[in-house]
Amino acid sequence: MAAVRALLISVLVVLLAFVGFSYWSGTAYYHVPSLQPSQAVGTTGILDDTEISSKIKAKMVLDDYVKARSISVTTKSGAVTLRGVVRSVDEHDRAMTLARDTAGVTQVIDELRVETKW
Repeated sequence: MAAVRALLISVLVVLLAFVGFSYWSGTAYYHVPSLQPSQAVGTTGILDDTEISSKIKAKMVLDDYVKARSISVTTKSGAVTLRGVVRSVDEHDRAMTLARDTAGVTQVIDELRVETKW
C-alpha cells in the first residue's frame, strides 16, 4: 500500500513540475496554433447557409401561426427548401413569406404539404 501511495505521489509531483515549468517558461502556448478569422478555410458557404436556415427557423418559432416543429428548413447556396406538413393554406403562405423575407435567400423551394384534419 505504501509503494502505491509513493508511486502516485511521484507521478503527481512530476506532472505538477512539468505544468509549472511549461507555464513559467512561456512554452505552454507555443504548441497551440492561433487561427485568425481571415484564415478560416472552406466554411464561408456553409456558415452562410446555416445562418440563413437558423434565422428562418427562429422566425417560425417566434411566429404564432406557424408550427415550426413540423417544417424542415434546409439551405444550399441561398436556395431554401421548406419540407413538412402544415395545417392550413394560411400557415403554408406564412411559412413561405417568412422564408422569402429573410436576408440572403435567393429562392424558396416549396415542398410543404397542407393536411387539414376534419
